Amino acid sequence: MLSATIFGTVVGQFPLATGNGGAPKQGVIHTVATDLDSQPTTTDRAPDGQEHPALASPPPPGSRSRDSGLDRVVFGVTAVIALAFVAWGFADATGLGTASTSALGWVEHNTGWLFVLLASGFVVYVIWLAAGRYGRIPLGADDEEPEFKTVSWIAMMFSAGMGIGLMFYGVSEPLSHFTSPPPGTAQPGTSEALQTAMATTLFHWTLHPWAIYAVVGIAIAYGTFRRGRSQLISSAFAPLLGRRTEGPIGKLIDSLAIFATLFGSAASLGLGTLQIGSGVRILGWLDQTGNAVLVGVIAILTAAFVASAVSGVAKGIQWLSNINMVLAVVLAAFVFVVGPTVLILDLVPTAIGVYFRDLADMAARTEASGGDAMAKWLSGWTVFYWAWWISWTPFVGMFIARISRGRTIRQFVTGVLLVPSLVSLVWFCIFGGAAIDTQRNGLDIAGQSTTEGQLFGLLHHFPLASVTTVLVVVLVAIFFVSGADAASIVMGTLSERGAIEPRKSLVVFWGVLTGAVAAVMLLVGGGGSRALQGLQNLTIVAALPFALVMVGLAVALVKDLRTDPLMLRKEIASEAVEAAVIEGVSAHGDDFALVVTGSGNDSSPDNPETPGSPQPRGEVPPPKP
Repeated sequence: MLSATIFGTVVGQFPLATGNGGAPKQGVIHTVATDLDSQPTTTDRAPDGQEHPALASPPPPGSRSRDSGLDRVVFGVTAVIALAFVAWGFADATGLGTASTSALGWVEHNTGWLFVLLASGFVVYVIWLAAGRYGRIPLGADDEEPEFKTVSWIAMMFSAGMGIGLMFYGVSEPLSHFTSPPPGTAQPGTSEALQTAMATTLFHWTLHPWAIYAVVGIAIAYGTFRRGRSQLISSAFAPLLGRRTEGPIGKLIDSLAIFATLFGSAASLGLGTLQIGSGVRILGWLDQTGNAVLVGVIAILTAAFVASAVSGVAKGIQWLSNINMVLAVVLAAFVFVVGPTVLILDLVPTAIGVYFRDLADMAARTEASGGDAMAKWLSGWTVFYWAWWISWTPFVGMFIARISRGRTIRQFVTGVLLVPSLVSLVWFCIFGGAAIDTQRNGLDIAGQSTTEGQLFGLLHHFPLASVTTVLVVVLVAIFFVSGADAASIVMGTLSERGAIEPRKSLVVFWGVLTGAVAAVMLLVGGGGSRALQGLQNLTIVAALPFALVMVGLAVALVKDLRTDPLMLRKEIASEAVEAAVIEGVSAHGDDFALVVTGSGNDSSPDNPETPGSPQPRGEVPPPKP
């Protein structure tokens, strides 16, 4: 238990009228003490003889970890599990698909309510963190500058978080909700259906997913750059579990994180591969895209993201993310100009308005509110999305934590929550609005194209269709590379006890294994549909334990923030001033002044003050009448 006494370091003057018109008397507070025995303690407290915890500087990341290097248990277990699933998919694709579908059905039916509650709860939680007293706490030293420029920071976290998803669902989701609205909301194809489509799409792609990412991102960034812990999800539980995070419990948490990241990345690679294959067919480069072509696409993308990951975050991911942001802006601007420009502009305020108007109703949708029809719809949309986002939090949360050093919690939440949400709003208004307008004008894009081909179907009816199709293929490829190489770095970090720069061999291993998992599942599925769906289902099932992990992270983070040096200084100052005022009022009534004085132990020729004769070092002038 750390015990210390802090002597009065308060500055201020409170001259009040004496009643006789004379100058106010000044009473001096000689000593004001605060006993830190009553302060909460954590395993991060500095030992006796070191600087006070209220003044402590952040130790180097990972300095509080006892071990370093490869974690053979975490790496070995996750590698064996991944290889076992590959073998299972190769030996019995039907069995894999059946088992994962059954597990997914159980999770969505029995725990759908949990996902619905947690997703909205996390939005409230991160806004509370940013808007409250914890918002000014930096994710690093007090005076540390952000590691990356704001533009690059936003581009990297956006590409890693959902870039490929926006390409895949930018047209298909608004169009699907327009032609088949959620049960009990609107008639298909009407103006009300358009409003419902935009509100529901924004509900799935704006505040809620990024709040889920932010919970993990803040917890890991704070623990790593402010407390000096390893960059591991298990390390964020130190305020609750202490050194037990480095035991079996911590290894289990980190193994689940690697497992979810690996299979989530492989599923996204499959989605990107299918969309690229669709673009290649539309361009006429190939008559059909069979297994050989799909495997070739996977091999090329795998080699690309491994090369990017090995080059490092600053050189690889940042470069790719900046390129892709420019290309995405070019594509969106093109559709905005040649598409229904006025409708798109009208949709922006409309989408915002109906989103907030319907937010409570959308957040409350459960099986109880709509019966079997609502349960079926939720399993394919809202619950599916919440589980999918949660299954990606080990990867995206750790990555945005890695690139957010030096920013305050308020800056972090503002950037992570609002900026991508604004970009998603504009993106879906442009592409969703153009698709809905085309559908209302008599061209059945929803019925003629597959989900991955609906974007190409829309672009086919605009000028320069071949050019924009090539652009989409390039965008999807780079979005995947920028996300997947970040995932391979995160898996390397988890395998190497939180190393910020994991060894290249680990990064290459996880990158190649990610591509191998997707390729084998596509081959076993005879084109990929059933096996890939089974793989996606497994990522959803993996989200259930991570939902509970995230609750623990939120609790641990608040406990950690309460003893942050900034919070301790504020608490000590508040208690010191309060105690000084009480003593002043008791001794002098309401007519006294607070001054700065030493403890009596710092007397020197340059500092002649003594405990019995304190001298003020500064006073605040009385307020103007």
